[in-house]
Amino acid sequence: MSLHHQVALTFLKNIGPVLAKSMVSRFGNAEEVFKKSKDALTQARGVGTKRLELTDFTEALKRAEQELKFIEQNKVDVLFYADANYPRKLKNCHDSPLLLYSKGNANLNAQRIISIVGTRNATEYGRNLCKLLIEELQEYNVLIVSGLALGIDTAAHRDSIRLNVPTVGVLGHGYDKMYPSQNRSLAEKMLEHGGLLTEYPSGTIPNRENFPQRNRIVAGMADATVVVEAGLKGGALITAEIANTYNRDVFAFPGRLGDDYSEGCNFLIRNNKAALLTCVADLAYSMGWEKNSDIKGAPEQLLLPIDLSAEERSVYEIIQQHKAPLAIDDLSIKANMPMSQLAMTLLDMELQGFIRSLPGKTYLVS
Repeated sequence: MSLHHQVALTFLKNIGPVLAKSMVSRFGNAEEVFKKSKDALTQARGVGTKRLELTDFTEALKRAEQELKFIEQNKVDVLFYADANYPRKLKNCHDSPLLLYSKGNANLNAQRIISIVGTRNATEYGRNLCKLLIEELQEYNVLIVSGLALGIDTAAHRDSIRLNVPTVGVLGHGYDKMYPSQNRSLAEKMLEHGGLLTEYPSGTIPNRENFPQRNRIVAGMADATVVVEAGLKGGALITAEIANTYNRDVFAFPGRLGDDYSEGCNFLIRNNKAALLTCVADLAYSMGWEKNSDIKGAPEQLLLPIDLSAEERSVYEIIQQHKAPLAIDDLSIKANMPMSQLAMTLLDMELQGFIRSLPGKTYLVS
């Protein structure tokens, strides 16, 4: 497909990622969208005549041509939402960016991804929690995602680099800027230990409204979001709320009562918007994760419990052979079993203690 037209889609004023995807889905690819008349484009779901009247397709193509030069000069990778290397977890979010600009060597489809967020005014307590968290996560082969802001974000990225844990920073501006400027050298190091990601083209300045948009990428890329330290207002709680709307797990470290930058974490826990986190073992248990050392050292256990029916044995074997938690949708396909029948089978097996269910309707052998 034409990269020129893919980039140009992002420059169509009044057409956000949801409507742009609707048009691509209706007409097959980005180039076809630009070939259609405005009347024809209204066949795409949600695309109205008035919106298209205010949209300049020619200008979008010109702006995209300029951006392609910047991309080539600065060795930026472009990830269109239909590409195989676009972050799969993010792709499942309805409002995910149409296109991402990527730099670095990170695997954006790593099996385990954790987002770490928190206040820009991190205290020693928060920084120590962040350090301990990443030291323990080192055993679980994870990718750490954060927003490269001052405070907890910076601590997460720095500790990840120190411990050789890959880390990705999601920016709220284009690659011709760096905000905050104090993190320029950190960002350069991250290109060798992970990378940088943004949906914004060159020339985009770090406006305030960009950062809540940025936060949906931080939340959407990850299996779970951890709030280390946060006040009642700010980006960390926005990210946690977005993660909840995406049906992703959210965890928060508790703080001392009365501390300004613990109030946000305590609020999330008190209102069941985040699970209480006291150590990585809490997170690992909830996610069904094993340490690298456990995976390598544990002998293969292929013997099946004798008390299972033939149908249950088949399901058990599929779950057992799959190292990561297996989603019920995937399990239905692999077992060639209707969803209603599979749900009852899984419930019986769970009640017998052979398997356990995890958040997101995923399953592991007990």
